Amino acid sequence: MDSLISDLLLQRLAEQHDDKLYKRLYNAIRICILDGSLKPESRIPASRDLAKMLALSRNTVLTVYEQLLAEGYLLTRKGSGTFVAQTLPDSYLSSDSIALNGEQSSQPVEFSKRGINLLKHASASPKQWGAFIPGVPDVTAFPHHLFSKIQGRISRRPSPLELTYGSQGGSPELRHALVDHLRVARSVRCDPEQILITEGIHQAIDLITRMLCNPKDHVWLEEPGYWGIRNVLRINDMTICPMPVDKAGLVLPKNVEKNPRLIIVTPSHQYPLGAVMSLRRRQRLLALAAKAGSWIVEDDYDSEFRFSGQPIPALQGLVKDAPVIYIGTFSKTLYPALRLGYIVLPKPLMNELKSAHSELYRGGHLLIQKALGQFIEEGHYAAHIRRMRLLYARRRAFLSDLIVLHLGEWALSQFNSNAGLHLILNLPDSCDDRLICQKAGEQGVLVRPLSSYYMQQKKTRKGLIMGFACVAEELMEDAFMQLLGIIKAHLPPDKVSTVR
Repeated sequence: MDSLISDLLLQRLAEQHDDKLYKRLYNAIRICILDGSLKPESRIPASRDLAKMLALSRNTVLTVYEQLLAEGYLLTRKGSGTFVAQTLPDSYLSSDSIALNGEQSSQPVEFSKRGINLLKHASASPKQWGAFIPGVPDVTAFPHHLFSKIQGRISRRPSPLELTYGSQGGSPELRHALVDHLRVARSVRCDPEQILITEGIHQAIDLITRMLCNPKDHVWLEEPGYWGIRNVLRINDMTICPMPVDKAGLVLPKNVEKNPRLIIVTPSHQYPLGAVMSLRRRQRLLALAAKAGSWIVEDDYDSEFRFSGQPIPALQGLVKDAPVIYIGTFSKTLYPALRLGYIVLPKPLMNELKSAHSELYRGGHLLIQKALGQFIEEGHYAAHIRRMRLLYARRRAFLSDLIVLHLGEWALSQFNSNAGLHLILNLPDSCDDRLICQKAGEQGVLVRPLSSYYMQQKKTRKGLIMGFACVAEELMEDAFMQLLGIIKAHLPPDKVSTVR
C-alpha cells in the first residue's frame, strides 16, 4: 500500500510548480485528500519511509506532516501511525474552496445522438433476483461445488496460451463440446471452427451488426421483441423494422419493399410472447432470406426448457449451408454472471468474424471456458438441464394455476407453448401495465410490462411478463397475492368480478 501511495504522490508532485519543495509536497498530499485519492481513516507512510520512497529529506516530510496535522487534515494515533482525518477542516468543505487543477468546468456533457437514443430506451432492471423477475434462472440450484472442482483442477497448471488473449474463437475444449451438444440437443450442423465464444447475446449481435451492416441498413425484428437487441441495433445506427408475430411466429410480408440485411428471430420460443415458428413458416423464411441475400440471426436463448412435446429443432439445421447465424448463451441454463455465449458462424463468415471479434473485444476467460467444456463433456451440463427442466416445469404449473384460480382463463396468454422461463399474464387494453409494474416494484414484486417490448406503441398488447424460474413454490403464492391486489385496483369493473 505504501508503494501505491508513493506512486500517487510522485504523480501529484509533478503537477505542482511551487519553488519551495515542502510546498509542492504539502499541496500534493492535500489534493489527494480532497479528491478522495487518500480516503478518510487511511494510513499514510511514516515520515522516514515516505522520505525514502520520494527521495526527499526527512525534515521536508516532517515539516509537511506537521502543517497538515495542525490544519486538521491528518491525525496521529499513539503506537499506530499517521492517518487521514475522518472529518476535514470546515473551511475546505465547500466546493468553491477546492481548486484541484484549475476551475472545474460547468459546461454540460454532450453525448452523441446514438448515445442519447440508447439512454432514452434503456430498460435493464436494477434488481435481478426475486419474484417475478423474467429471464433469470435459479442460480442457487447450479452445482457450484462440482464446477469449482473442475476449475481448481484446471487452474493448478494452466498453459501460457490459456493465460493470454484468446484469438481463435475461444477455448478449443468448449468449442468441441458445443459441437456435440448442439448436434444432439438442437440438430445444429457445425464444426468446431465455426463456433465463436462471446460474452453473451449482446456482444454477438453487436459483432454481427458491425461486420455485416452499414448504417441505416434495414433489420427485421420481431414485434414485440427483446429491448436489449433493439438497443444494440440503435447504437449501431440500424433501421429497425418491427415485424408482427402470430401463433406461428414471425409474420412474413407478401411483398418486400426493401430487402433486410438481417432478420433476427427467436423461432423455438419467441420472446416474449412464446410462439413457436411453424415448419412452413421456417421454410418460407429460409427461402426469403436466400432470395433477398439476407442473413437470419437465430436467437435460441432458452430452447432447452421445453416441458412437453418433442424438442423443436433449430432453424440452422433444416437445410445445408443455410444463411443462418445461430447464437446461444449459458445465461439461462447456468447463470447470467458467467457471461458466456456463442455464435455458430456460416463457413463464409467464420474467419473474418473471429478476427473482428479479437480486434474489438480481445477474447479471454479461457480457463473458465475450458472448465465449462469439461463440464459438458463429462455429462454434468445435460444432467443439470434435466434437473432444472423438472424444477421449472413444477414452478410454471404452480404459477399458471395461481393465475387461473384467481383471475380466470382469460388471464393466461394464448401463446402457451409450455416452454421457457416466463409466463405472460394478460391484462385488458384499458390497463396501464407500466403503472402496475411500478406499483408492484415498490412492494418488492418484480414484473415487466408487455407493452414496453413493442416499438409501435399504438399496436401494443397489455400484460405482465412474469418469471417463475428463480421463485420457489413456497414463496410464490405470497408474492402473487401482493401482485393480485395491485392488479385488482387497476382492472375495469367487468374483470374485477372475476378476481377470487
